[in-house]
Amino acid sequence: MDTQSLQAFLAVADTQSFSRAAEELYLTQPAVSKRIATLETQVGARLFDRIGRRIALTEAGSVLLPQARQILFTVEDSRRALANLSGQVGGRLTVATSHHIGLHRLPPILKHYTQRHPEVELDLHFLDSELAYQGVRDGSLEMAVVTLAPHPVEQLHVVELWRDRLCFVCAPDHPLANADQPGALSLATLCDYNCVMPGARTFTGTLIAQRFEEVGLELPVSMATNYLETLKMMCSVGLGWSLLPEKMLDHDLVELDVATAPLHRPLGYLVHTNRTLSNAAKKMIEELESARKEETNA
Repeated sequence: MDTQSLQAFLAVADTQSFSRAAEELYLTQPAVSKRIATLETQVGARLFDRIGRRIALTEAGSVLLPQARQILFTVEDSRRALANLSGQVGGRLTVATSHHIGLHRLPPILKHYTQRHPEVELDLHFLDSELAYQGVRDGSLEMAVVTLAPHPVEQLHVVELWRDRLCFVCAPDHPLANADQPGALSLATLCDYNCVMPGARTFTGTLIAQRFEEVGLELPVSMATNYLETLKMMCSVGLGWSLLPEKMLDHDLVELDVATAPLHRPLGYLVHTNRTLSNAAKKMIEELESARKEETNA
């Protein structure tokens, strides 16, 4: 079994498409098909069922899938360990980040990093935090800088860098902005109006929903999206109130005074506990830690 055939197998299994796998691997579709055929010959079993345009793993393919990930994980880990011996900082660094962190937290860090380490080929992926967690676990990503999960995740080393205060907001002309009641708004009052929220399965969406569930309330979500910039737009034009990071507040939004404890979400980086980090990844972590210290001391 050669690693190129295993990479092709994983790409087809993950994308469920020979053509998309070819794009991901920068190969032609016939080349991917040839590598899969070679692997099927080596293992003596068919790995994919091809029904029309649909691709599905056979039973043999499902058995091979976790083993293939582990084999490639081990090979890459060995390569990194050997490369680290030279002390050089170079090669490819595969990092995932969420769109919000990529826009609001990482730009100065990435600028400084690329200036100091021009030999590193930065392979940056913008992903939902939940998908980034999976990518680090299965070895397709070396590290991620994302919203952190509410609970520890096996095999992952997680470090909090920042805490985002989530603010209740609405458009200036929204009824809640001019609510005629003394003192702070109650969570129950908010639930009388539609809201726009992050997806229910996202870490941020789960955090928000939990706050309302604790007092027996269900969020009246009219629309949901995982992109906070889109949420801000929808909220600013009056499609509903929302909760957004403090850094996103501007004249298009009004922060609401709500009678509840402050709500924060943790942001940080994660790596696999069993993975040998490349020198490039170690330097990226140094940049992240340095940025945190500067912000704390500011």
